Amino acid sequence: GTDVAKEAAARALGILAGYADSRVLIAAAGGIPSLVELAQSGTDGAKAAAAVALGMLAGDADNRVSIAAASGIPSLVELLKNGPYDAKLAATWALGHLVNDADIKVSMAAFGAIPPLVE
Repeated sequence: GTDVAKEAAARALGILAGYADSRVLIAAAGGIPSLVELAQSGTDGAKAAAAVALGMLAGDADNRVSIAAASGIPSLVELLKNGPYDAKLAATWALGHLVNDADIKVSMAAFGAIPPLVE
């Protein structure tokens, strides 16, 4: 799809991920790897929308593992360090939801999330 359509889809997934049942369905449909990819290579708006959606999906413990497995942690840390302002805010918020998993805490530190969070 177009860049506009991808951003709109990410925003819609973020809204839907506010509901527990939808979080499971989005993950089962392959939404997590698609959102991680969009967070890496989308437009500035799409990156922010993807980060918000990933943060919402992280409300589910299994999804936190899936986000980490899809390289979501380094993608979000990269946004935190070098993304546009809105994407930095969204990445910070998403990482805050992912930190509920002990292994992800270690991964976040390994990918350098702590220095930009305290700056």
